[in-house]
Amino acid sequence: MPNFVQMPKLSDTMTEGTLLKWLVKVGDKVEVGDPLAEVETDKATMEMVAFDDGTVGALYVEEGTKTALGETLAVLLDEGEEAPNKPPAGGTMAIGSDEDSKAEEQQTTSPDIAQNLESGGDKAARVKASPLARKIATAQNIDLSKITGSGPGGRIVKRDLENAPAVSTSVVKDVKPPATISPAPAAAQDQRIELSSMRAIIAERLLASKTQIPHFYLHVELDAEPIMGLLKQANIAAGEKSNKLTINDVILKAAASAAVAEPRVNASFDGNAIIQYADVNLSVAIALDDGLVTPVIRSAQAKSLLEISIEVKDLAQRARSKKLSPDEFNGGTITVSNLGAYGINSFDAIINPPQAMILSIGGIVKKPVVDNDGQIVVGARMDVGISCDHRVVDGAVGASYLSELKKRLENPASILL
Repeated sequence: MPNFVQMPKLSDTMTEGTLLKWLVKVGDKVEVGDPLAEVETDKATMEMVAFDDGTVGALYVEEGTKTALGETLAVLLDEGEEAPNKPPAGGTMAIGSDEDSKAEEQQTTSPDIAQNLESGGDKAARVKASPLARKIATAQNIDLSKITGSGPGGRIVKRDLENAPAVSTSVVKDVKPPATISPAPAAAQDQRIELSSMRAIIAERLLASKTQIPHFYLHVELDAEPIMGLLKQANIAAGEKSNKLTINDVILKAAASAAVAEPRVNASFDGNAIIQYADVNLSVAIALDDGLVTPVIRSAQAKSLLEISIEVKDLAQRARSKKLSPDEFNGGTITVSNLGAYGINSFDAIINPPQAMILSIGGIVKKPVVDNDGQIVVGARMDVGISCDHRVVDGAVGASYLSELKKRLENPASILL
């Protein structure tokens, strides 16, 4: 039977994609893994590949078209099959398969699910999910609208429900949404800038973070002279051709090391439990022209300062050219945001959900300080702050982490071991 290609979920926050360029034409034969098109998401431009063999029978979407998740883009045919003139209404199953059987995937999905969700039931029914996933959701009282699918086209499959929390059966009715505050009317000379996909996702996620996560903030000022001294010596010894270390590299390494010493900050809130992660996966905030992305340095606690330096530079370069793959954005456990290079001395960052902590790094400032001998001298100081999810991290735990971080940054040679 024809295999319809749908717009896949290529990042954890993607709700739509722009089909930039077809890499195939009607009549081309493709195999599993062959690139079909270039798709721009809210985070990167990446290739969409085939999950099945076949011949391209039709391309239903023109280049440059913005398309919602799950919409049919093309069809692959077996020998002797003919392509429909139009894609099936409402889309069909995407190319590929998962642990749910193909026969099950072709069943008609139930028009309703999780009836005890009441007003949320209709929304759950519209979510793309396999029949097996819907059965599990009904049995375990899971709200599918809260689950991110990992199957073809962003479809929810069995594995996505393994650790999903059940929702409460009590429903608060007639709750009115908060009033929308309209901006001042635009004058003729004013410019209206439509939101990019990235900016829209940033707005949605950070609003949810600030309104749903109980933030608290801690700051510490530390002596930055040791960092500057270490970098000067290291970069002189490295020579012109080697990778140059930066203050941010040292901060990232120290942040990972401090999280090993205080692992309670390397965690997420999960309904009726807290997940504490074994690996420190650092999300690094990188500013782009139209927003912000946070690619991940995985298992940062196990990497050397030089390895982190090389990796973060590579991630930043590819992020700015939108060439990162979806898995390079996912799975972060702590975020580091550094605005020191922009002349910002101190700030409080908004938590990057579902993480429980984000670091805010200010610039190095020359200022009068009192030395160990009680003398006023010129010192180099840096403000480091953390924003914490109080459901996961208590004040004493956050203070403990900052203490461990300060100890490492004021003695940076310790993180080289």
